[in-house]
Amino acid sequence: MSNRPIGVFDSGVGGLTVVRALERILPREEVIYFGDTARVPYGIKSAPTIRRFSIENARFLARFKIKLLIVACNSSSAFALSELRKRFDFPVLGVINPTVEKAVRLARKKIGIIATPATIRSGVYQDSIQRAGRREKRQIEVFAQECPLFVPLVEEGWLEGKISRQIAQRYLNKLKNRIEVLILGCTHYPLLKKVIRKVIGEKVILIDSATEPARAARDILRKEGLLSSSHKGKTIFYVSDFPERFKEIGRRFLNKDIEEVRCIRLE
Repeated sequence: MSNRPIGVFDSGVGGLTVVRALERILPREEVIYFGDTARVPYGIKSAPTIRRFSIENARFLARFKIKLLIVACNSSSAFALSELRKRFDFPVLGVINPTVEKAVRLARKKIGIIATPATIRSGVYQDSIQRAGRREKRQIEVFAQECPLFVPLVEEGWLEGKISRQIAQRYLNKLKNRIEVLILGCTHYPLLKKVIRKVIGEKVILIDSATEPARAARDILRKEGLLSSSHKGKTIFYVSDFPERFKEIGRRFLNKDIEEVRCIRLE
């Protein structure tokens, strides 16, 4: 059972930052990744639609007898986790709670969150931070900032340079000198860490929503005795459309070529 794969899904390519973190933190694990590229983005869909898509994605990954599922999509993490946990008998992790828990542990009073407009307007990170703060018996002040141009910057490969820096300054100057910890609340944003760091300053702690879910997965698998005994892991990629485009963008996320992407139709 320990050598069964980990399943990961996202609405597109952003969840590949979670895959990269898994390959670093759990290098012996097999990972099955599904990007629902035919129906991206999820952020503009209704909650019932997001739940339906998420269930279909999880059902596809369940065919591989996965031992754990990571929902590497903020929209699905916000609206579908409880339903997925009811329907499937493997552990289901989202990207929000592990990230928020780490941020609250490290912050004293002030946390910033940057994310897509849909994620910021949903209030899911803000609410989760406040709940975590109450559990710690602390009052946390939250500063939220929409960064709508960060995703296209990443997908076009503009990770550094004058344009990226100017856009980052436009968004992040509103948070400078006001926060102790900054959550990168989109799985695309870790690729912009260098420019974000330059703008926000060295004193602010950056927490990304890719690394913490991977660490949480490691902790669950270790606790349940499900860590792989394989000598070397591998990742298999599936998408619902545009496999060549996925390969092209995915190279930037993983910092290596993706040799094969299989295109499937969800039933």
